[in-house]
Amino acid sequence: MLSSADSATAAEREGADVGRVRPGDGHALPRYRWWQLFSRSLFHLRLDGEGGASETWSVDVRHGGDSNGEVYVQLYLDGVNQARAKPPASFPVPGGLIEVVTSNYGLRRCHYVTPDGTQRQLVPDPAATEGRRARLARDHPALSRGIGFASVIVLAFSLLLGVPQIVEQITQIPPIAERIGTFLSPFHLPAWANISLVLATLVASTERALRLRYNSILDSGLFGGD
Repeated sequence: MLSSADSATAAEREGADVGRVRPGDGHALPRYRWWQLFSRSLFHLRLDGEGGASETWSVDVRHGGDSNGEVYVQLYLDGVNQARAKPPASFPVPGGLIEVVTSNYGLRRCHYVTPDGTQRQLVPDPAATEGRRARLARDHPALSRGIGFASVIVLAFSLLLGVPQIVEQITQIPPIAERIGTFLSPFHLPAWANISLVLATLVASTERALRLRYNSILDSGLFGGD
């Protein structure tokens, strides 16, 4: 349970995120293309609008950024651009907020949050990579659980084997060594093994991001997840 100080900090952060929201320009939501599988996230949320009519809110994130390299979270209502903001972003929508947080590997969070604290993850577009991963979970739950478990094991091993080697290299830098001494890693893997570990870590981190899974220890990993 959050303390009053933590609650105040969270509220201030939420207010700052909302304050970064800029009006949209009314352009239509572009169709998801197959070549965007690892560069774009697209999620949807159905809500009841005025008069009980159903509305579809969509969140579109291009992880490679725009022509200037700036990453924005774009918000659409029934396919029409309403707002944009740099992540992390909080968009006011009927009955609550849509909160979006990115990571180095995709999205950490894309949820609809009501004032009472109820949270609901937005639904990934079927054409998006997140949507394909969700379909795998529905159609082959055992396989999906196995893949998820393997991702956790890979990230745990990357921390166990990789971090001590990195710390050893850092502490060998003369100014650091003179100040705190040197650290000797209990593990020394050959170059091919370290390269394989890095590649496996990237795959595992990406797989978890497709399910919006994030753990501050596991997913910060060798390269950071923020």
